Amino acid sequence: MTGRASERFFGHLPFSRRDFLRTAGGGAAALALASMPRVSLAGNPSGEKLHGLSSFGDLKYPADFARFGYAAPDAPKGGRFAFQPSYWYFNQNTQTFNTLNSFILKGEAPPRMEHCFDTLMVWAWDEPDAVYCALAATVEISPDRNTYRFVLRPEARFHDGSPVTAEDVAFSFMVMKEKGHPQISLDLANLAEAVATDAATVELRFNGRQSDRAILSVAMTVPVLSKAFNAEIPFDDQVMQVPLSSGPWKVGRRSPGLFIEYERNRDYWAKDLPFARGLDHFDTLRIDFFRERQPAFEAFKKGDVRWREEFTSKIWATEYVFPAVTRGDVVKTEVANEKRAALQGWAVNTRRGKFSDPLTRQAIATVFDFEWTNRNIFYGAYKRSQSMFEGSAFAAMDPPSADELILLEPYRDRLPESVFGAPVRQFETDGSGNDRAALRQATRLLRQAGWRRSGDGLVNDRGETLSVEFLIRAQVFERLLGPYAENLRSVGIGASIRLVDASQFQARLESFDFDIVGSSVSFGATPSGETMRQYFHSENAARSGSLNYPGIKIEAVDQLVAAVDAADSREALTTAMRALDRVLRAYFFWIPNWHSETHRIAMWNEYGWQDPKPGYFFPVERLWWFDADKAAKLSK
Repeated sequence: MTGRASERFFGHLPFSRRDFLRTAGGGAAALALASMPRVSLAGNPSGEKLHGLSSFGDLKYPADFARFGYAAPDAPKGGRFAFQPSYWYFNQNTQTFNTLNSFILKGEAPPRMEHCFDTLMVWAWDEPDAVYCALAATVEISPDRNTYRFVLRPEARFHDGSPVTAEDVAFSFMVMKEKGHPQISLDLANLAEAVATDAATVELRFNGRQSDRAILSVAMTVPVLSKAFNAEIPFDDQVMQVPLSSGPWKVGRRSPGLFIEYERNRDYWAKDLPFARGLDHFDTLRIDFFRERQPAFEAFKKGDVRWREEFTSKIWATEYVFPAVTRGDVVKTEVANEKRAALQGWAVNTRRGKFSDPLTRQAIATVFDFEWTNRNIFYGAYKRSQSMFEGSAFAAMDPPSADELILLEPYRDRLPESVFGAPVRQFETDGSGNDRAALRQATRLLRQAGWRRSGDGLVNDRGETLSVEFLIRAQVFERLLGPYAENLRSVGIGASIRLVDASQFQARLESFDFDIVGSSVSFGATPSGETMRQYFHSENAARSGSLNYPGIKIEAVDQLVAAVDAADSREALTTAMRALDRVLRAYFFWIPNWHSETHRIAMWNEYGWQDPKPGYFFPVERLWWFDADKAAKLSK
């Protein structure tokens, strides 16, 4: 679902979409991890009717809160927000859509369909991992912490006026478990049953193998569907039918390949309730689709698109000089990024034997001249990423702490020695674009990995040649990867760039049909073991459609993922994440790219907003509003 529903529906979550504990492996480490207490949502008591939950029990808002702090209840309603949505840099399909069903594997769904659906609970965007009741009025945890009882709000209604019932909720969870996209159904792997005990009460009953943090994920991500609507059109048969939902937005006008509009539900049942008050001010959200970035930029310059986040540093630095900017009609600003662990990098596919040796992968990483690229292509806009969890406290910075060593020592004889020193960093070049020291280092690594020169290339003892193909879906990356490919060729690695359309890209990504592919993901402010499991655990190395793009199969990694899942405090979580980070970095499964500390935003000067923005999420279309006074001052 990468590039489709997952990154549109789930991409910015504060913690895992899939939380359950399975301690893998054996030996002393497995015994140590097995003795760790199962996460118990510390501070979230059982047997009480609660208004919110969090991983470690910290809630900013009391039960009688009036609104979230970032909401603006006095902001005007109205206007249209025509925008190019923020998207994951490498994988998001922004070209078209051929289904409105965001929750199955088949088809390409449009961004922002999630705004049409309510969930049992919602995330507070100014807290790292707190969720508050939404469709549900209360949640109660059973003494054995395997059952979560939700009592629904009696006023909840679908868009056709029919009530949202416990039967609808139970149906939604079970159909998602059975027929939802794998990345949704994995959320529900340890859900034994969802049962409506009366018209207003639903119980989610787990089998005991789940991490308690599972509920934080599923309660805020599983959309509540209409059971009656799905009886008429089976869930997995829905394609372009507008789904019956209950959220603050409805699907409006649309034309696949061109645009989709969402209309604000003026009769939204929850508009005056604390979790929704002061949000969703525009009357219409419009997303236009473009096959390339330049036509998208031209549409913004003409005013057809009114807001965009700029991901191309060259355009940001050199091309915002058109008349609307000169007049002041279009303004640029930079807004601080969210406080979430993130990875942007190239995944090296170790399922292919030529990349099985970490030394080969390190050599490939060594010849990437970030310093030259940043100066000559990025206009100095970025910083080099080093960590799998860049921008967070989970990035390993120093030699392992005593607590980290407790997790790492059982595997000392099976891990690279570099794990136990300062964390591995990417080679820093002289910025010349042809750093001889980097080329010599790469050549030494390749020789140690068993590659030898044969003509202009490299071969191993089996006579296999070493080549690298970068899989991309946007032409803009050809300019970026061209110099990198030249450096690879200079050390004997055959390097090429394969540009494919979005559908081919998605199919090859899900079947792991690539040498190297770029990806970008936010792991959130409170990563869970199951998020780590999806990206790094051996059980997903061969599972089609999983997010373990490099095919990582390392026992120590599996055990550290279990330690993340077992963490019962933020301190324990940080320890496990840092240990995991240093192990992953030592193997060079991923080549970290770069990151920006800000959002680069350009807009027609007709919007209002409230400062400061929430620290963990930035859904502009739900936070900002149309300012008629500013709009009246724009040149006609």
